[in-house]
Amino acid sequence: MNNDVIEVRTLSKRNAVTLTLLGSISLFTGLCLFIVWRELFVPALIFFSCGAVALVLGIAKRIEPEIVLRLAPEGLTFYHRRGQLTVAWDNVQRFDLLRIQHGIDWLTLPYLGIKLKAVNPLLDVISPRLATGLLAEQRSLVMTAVANDEDLQSLEHYLSAEFEPLVVNGDRYRGLLAMFGRRCLMLDKYLGFHLYIPTEFLPMAPQQLLKELKEYKVQQVFNSDSPK
Repeated sequence: MNNDVIEVRTLSKRNAVTLTLLGSISLFTGLCLFIVWRELFVPALIFFSCGAVALVLGIAKRIEPEIVLRLAPEGLTFYHRRGQLTVAWDNVQRFDLLRIQHGIDWLTLPYLGIKLKAVNPLLDVISPRLATGLLAEQRSLVMTAVANDEDLQSLEHYLSAEFEPLVVNGDRYRGLLAMFGRRCLMLDKYLGFHLYIPTEFLPMAPQQLLKELKEYKVQQVFNSDSPK
């Protein structure tokens, strides 16, 4: 019985401390040059601008969670700077990499897609703060769905109904939960998955992660079906 917990860590936090430190020093240097040596305006502006950019990037990297995914017997947990979300294995229909058709070719986008059996358990546990963050980050996916589908009337209907209450399997959701639920259903309809996890900062190849997820899910489903 495989009850091991697997944690997938992000690469996005690399150089976070270095950027924060260098940014602070450069920003302070620029301020000193502005105040003490007015004739060095251009170098001061360069130090100040570069320092501000580096400091913002460093702070942004530091607030990112160190762990992106956690595979455990109870489910798959996705960590985000705005919160975390756990999906039970028995609610996962399939995993795959996001692929879209471009002419006669298929393009693989840097996302791991998760198709759920039911979206209700997701809406029942997600925090409004995390839902807001994911809604903002998924704008590029919405544009991808629009660009790859010719049924513009259906997409226009979705956009016009985005702020309306949502009823799923007899459960009624309002506000942010309704917006997020409707977004999940729309992306599933046009791109094939309810949830999307970026793969660009993962420490392994997306195909390797996909393989591990599938194997872990099969093992956990087998364990749950085995007699105690």
